[in-house]
Amino acid sequence: MKKRDGSVRLNVTGSAMSHVVISLMGSLSLDTMPRVSTDMKSHVQDLKPSRLTIDCSGVDYFDTAAALLIATFKEEAEDGGLPVELTNLSSHTRKIMSLADVKHLSGGLPHPQEQAVRPVAGIGDMTITAAREFRALITFLGEIILAFVHSLAHVPEIRWVDVASNVRRIGVQGLPIVGLISLLVGLIIAFMSSLQLKPLGGNIFVAPLVGIAMVKELAPLMTAIIVAGRSGSAFAAELGTMVVNEEVDALVIMGFDPMKFLVVPRVMAAFIVVPLLTLYADLFGLAGGLVVGVLGLDLTFMTYINQTGNSIAVSDITTGLIKSVVFAAIISGIGCHRGLRVERGAEGVGTATTSAVVTSIFLIVLADSIFAVVFHYL
Repeated sequence: MKKRDGSVRLNVTGSAMSHVVISLMGSLSLDTMPRVSTDMKSHVQDLKPSRLTIDCSGVDYFDTAAALLIATFKEEAEDGGLPVELTNLSSHTRKIMSLADVKHLSGGLPHPQEQAVRPVAGIGDMTITAAREFRALITFLGEIILAFVHSLAHVPEIRWVDVASNVRRIGVQGLPIVGLISLLVGLIIAFMSSLQLKPLGGNIFVAPLVGIAMVKELAPLMTAIIVAGRSGSAFAAELGTMVVNEEVDALVIMGFDPMKFLVVPRVMAAFIVVPLLTLYADLFGLAGGLVVGVLGLDLTFMTYINQTGNSIAVSDITTGLIKSVVFAAIISGIGCHRGLRVERGAEGVGTATTSAVVTSIFLIVLADSIFAVVFHYL
């Protein structure tokens, strides 16, 4: 019995419930094998042989798709209790058949719940990863310092156009959101504190509370978090995209130092803008408290201003500005560091951007906590 399928022929010999031989002849490829596999299964169902032999002596072409389908057919038949033997395989066919790992392909990927839980090993991996990241960050910090010092010693080499562009992006474009959030934070602090102080007749103390809280803590902290979300992520995404597109490699080939060409302008812009944005946030935070004081606490405009001025010292403003400079270094350094370390396409850029924001915010809060303790004892 012969069956033709294009350039492939199947010759089936043997009777039902006995030994059956299927002889394959012609070209076994990705195009022809699905039909051949279906025909072989059909013959097996019709004849129900006790033993099956697949003769490949007439095969003149054999590819990996054919190997996989034959291996799959053989495994399924043997799982059903039918012994299958492949005969007259050429050396080329045997090599290709050795590549068909059906069990590996059919097993699929392990489910998360099937993987062994190793908490101790997981903690060790996280510790090693954190140590490597810390080492890379310290190394990058040293490179930034060297590049920054060199740029200050060679001022004409600084790319002032890029510095101005980043100042505009970080500062000017960030004014609306920084002002709005600072105003709302000042309103909230004044309103919540008035709920506690008003029954005690302490309305007048709302102004000092809002002033000190905004100038020393909240304005620098909120400004840094906003800049980290807006500009730190932008630094990581821009530099990461340049790394993926091999633009950074092109700069190196042309003789430009990426640290001086790309990183220094962004760091300088952050140093200029973040302290100014902090002062801007101070004013809007105090304005939010003023609105509550005048409209909700029956304080006059001048009374609120005088109480705020008497409570805020120059050292308080200096404290906020010192914090803002450190926060600027953290935001720009982490953003550039994560961007220049991108290793995989679009996914790597997204991961670097997320990591830049999360790491920056964590380090900002950590630095603010350290400042709180240090300035208390100073």
